[in-house]
Amino acid sequence: MKFVDEVRIRVKAGDGGDGAVAWRREKFIPRGGPAGGDGGKGGDVVLSVDPQLATLLDYRYVREHRAQNGEKGLGSDRNGKDGKDLLLRVPPGTVVKDARTDEVLADLSGALDRFVAAQGGRGGLGNMNFATSTNQAPRYAENGTEGEERELVLELKLLADVGIVGYPNAGKSTLISRISRARPKIADYPFTTLTPNLGVVLWRGEKSFVVADIPGLIEGAHAGAGLGQKFLRHVERCRVLIHLVEGASPEPGRDPRKDLVAIGRELELYSPELSKKPRILAVSKVDLPEARAGGKKLERLLARRKTPEKVHLVSAVTGEGIDALVDAVGRAVFREAASGREGRGRRLGKPRAER
Repeated sequence: MKFVDEVRIRVKAGDGGDGAVAWRREKFIPRGGPAGGDGGKGGDVVLSVDPQLATLLDYRYVREHRAQNGEKGLGSDRNGKDGKDLLLRVPPGTVVKDARTDEVLADLSGALDRFVAAQGGRGGLGNMNFATSTNQAPRYAENGTEGEERELVLELKLLADVGIVGYPNAGKSTLISRISRARPKIADYPFTTLTPNLGVVLWRGEKSFVVADIPGLIEGAHAGAGLGQKFLRHVERCRVLIHLVEGASPEPGRDPRKDLVAIGRELELYSPELSKKPRILAVSKVDLPEARAGGKKLERLLARRKTPEKVHLVSAVTGEGIDALVDAVGRAVFREAASGREGRGRRLGKPRAER
């Protein structure tokens, strides 16, 4: 299935039906009076979360979406039928923006979240509503109003607990395939991963968390270099980030410390909030002697600077350090989850006098 995480669509709610001008025509009732019913309401366009979806592919090629119009009013005091709402299903994590102003209209993260993207038009009143003691035979009715029409941008931000970030070919895909059942494409050339991959990791046999393998970042990614901003949005919702670097320098002028600094700078330039997220440092491919030496050097450097972060030396080939890394990530994830719940409790638990 093709992964599509951003689309632009136009939605048009149904127009309200016109009210009717009609008269009561029955035997023995020569002056029956007005009997025109009201027009029906136009259908709404509703975005609804479907947990079974993981992409916005359905909207890549179908960009115009219209709800049903309300029917016109009828005689004999009968109202027109309301138009049916148009339900558009989107995956969890979809952000809805106004295409013209870039204003965020809705963030559909929950499994039952819904958002009325365009309101249907109101049905017009029939002439039976305008009869008065001085105007007992009104020959006019009200027209229905037009439904809303909007251009929307739908952006998908993956709902993952952990994001693995690093340079291309740092070993992110291999790592996620080792710690979960995800099976991403793995090859020995840069930008092998072109779409994020999700995997579920079982922690201590009782809890689990979701890990996202983010396509490789390079310097200038926040401004569009490489795959650029296309996938940086997918780490915004992560609770914890794994910064994965290669111990052996694959290119002149690069080493684990410089890679960490460069990726950290890109995340901060894209969103200052990303730089504040808890991070786990890991050096990959330590089954190679030069990579192990590079990892040890990074450990000594951070120790001299009295940085509290631990450097995990891992090898997806031999399995070295994998269990310790998963354990550290699990502790960080559930610590963040617990602090988030406590924060919400404090905000909601204000004394009555303060409310």
